[in-house]
Amino acid sequence: METTLHQQLKSRYCLPDSSIEQQLGAYRIDVVQGEHLIEIQCSALAAIRDKIRELSADYKMTVVKPIIRKRYITQRKWSQTLGRRLSPKSGGWMNIFEEMVHFVTVFPQPRLTLELLLIDIDEIRRPPKKRWSRKGYRVEDRSLIEVIDQRTLRVPADFYSLLPARIPEEFTTSEMASILQISRSFAQQIAYCLRESGAAKAIGKTGNAIQYQRIEQCSRAA
Repeated sequence: METTLHQQLKSRYCLPDSSIEQQLGAYRIDVVQGEHLIEIQCSALAAIRDKIRELSADYKMTVVKPIIRKRYITQRKWSQTLGRRLSPKSGGWMNIFEEMVHFVTVFPQPRLTLELLLIDIDEIRRPPKKRWSRKGYRVEDRSLIEVIDQRTLRVPADFYSLLPARIPEEFTTSEMASILQISRSFAQQIAYCLRESGAAKAIGKTGNAIQYQRIEQCSRAA
């Protein structure tokens, strides 16, 4: 089922001359503005990979991807609210790389823009329908509290704007992990996205570590 969050974001991008939930061939499009297609993707980007690859070949396309900064959890049972708390987990711009490892076969494309929204949400949880479920809850709905910030990705070099610190012109994943204060495995995911998108290239090795070079003069893919 469509969440309140998805409905709210569709409304945010629906201009007076726009239409929503339009069928285009085999696909349903969230928002259509003339020849401009807008897809709101609250779940994994990998789920729409083929759809976006096909449509962006012929249409100007924007994929809107929300990234959750803060999540306020409201627990309910029947009509009773049991409590509300702030999740200890928080998100930021770099979270997008965890999904981009499955989406860099699509981005960049000449007609494709990724619009990232950093948001705070409310999440309503209820007990599981089945008593034997391992999860102690099920998510009933999510809704938008506030859009905190927005970033637009059009070319590979735009990935660097998502990093909280500047990495050197040449770097290894170990050096990236140290500078960004992240795990080596996460740094490897980021390096993969940079390399596959064209924002970096492998230029050799330092011991057993691959040496990368930044490429910031990136144009849209031809």
